Amino acid sequence: MKQLRTLQDMSISEIEYLLCQAETPLQKMKHDYTVVNMFFEPSTRTKYSFEMAEASLGLHRMDFTSEASSIEKGESLYDTLKTFEAIGADLLVIRHPKPKFYENLEGLNVPIINAGDGAGNHPTQSLLDLLTMKQEFGRLHGLHVVIAGDVVHSRVANTNASILEQFGAEVSYAGPREWMPDDLKGRRHLTMDEAALQADVMMMLRIQRERHVSGRDCADSYLENFGLTEMREASMQDHAIIMHPAPVNRGVEIAGSLVECERSRIFRQMKNGVKARQAVLSYILEAKGARSYEAIV
Repeated sequence: MKQLRTLQDMSISEIEYLLCQAETPLQKMKHDYTVVNMFFEPSTRTKYSFEMAEASLGLHRMDFTSEASSIEKGESLYDTLKTFEAIGADLLVIRHPKPKFYENLEGLNVPIINAGDGAGNHPTQSLLDLLTMKQEFGRLHGLHVVIAGDVVHSRVANTNASILEQFGAEVSYAGPREWMPDDLKGRRHLTMDEAALQADVMMMLRIQRERHVSGRDCADSYLENFGLTEMREASMQDHAIIMHPAPVNRGVEIAGSLVECERSRIFRQMKNGVKARQAVLSYILEAKGARSYEAIV
């Protein structure tokens, strides 16, 4: 059963295929499929880009809200998912605050797309980020990508660092040391001044306040000490670009004037989010349809 829990579920060739498909002219699905969007955490870009992708593919969509479900009565996540399987859902798109929520669901016979699991993984975000970089540079191999900010709490950082290195990119981190993983896995920890000078891609992260138990206060000095200021942007290489998974906190991790500056690709990332999710939805549902056809024949 093809599904997308993490990018580690896929080979490099499969990921390259998805990136190619994301740039291919859109074709509506040939069969009627129903997708259930299940977001247990707030989301704007991921949720609505999935909905836009589903609409453009001609899919039937169902929106799930936990507040209006039997989860409020104590039903488990597994039993809720089995319910949607039983009533005929073809695919479940799930964002959940629990890391690796998809584990221990072995009895589930409907594919899942992980739309973000706590501070764990965010595979479709990584796909759209890879797509944005390939559009810009024509390659991933040899790029120096600096992931800057609240790295340890970020599912985007966790997923991107691993997959970029598999494609031959160099990954470094910047930000407060207490927001770095204990094990940097050989990656350098740069100051923001060093990062601005060296990065081909400056990938900024917001402060994940909702995942903090205690620690650094988000003081006014954060931008000056650890953010991307106008002065640092001016020192970046001519070809370098700025990325951010959003939502952006202007004036905190990045100067507000830089969000839409010439080297920013933040809104292109959002546009690419629809393309990347169209590719993933098609890939999984086409595999499901092929199996169904073979079973009928």
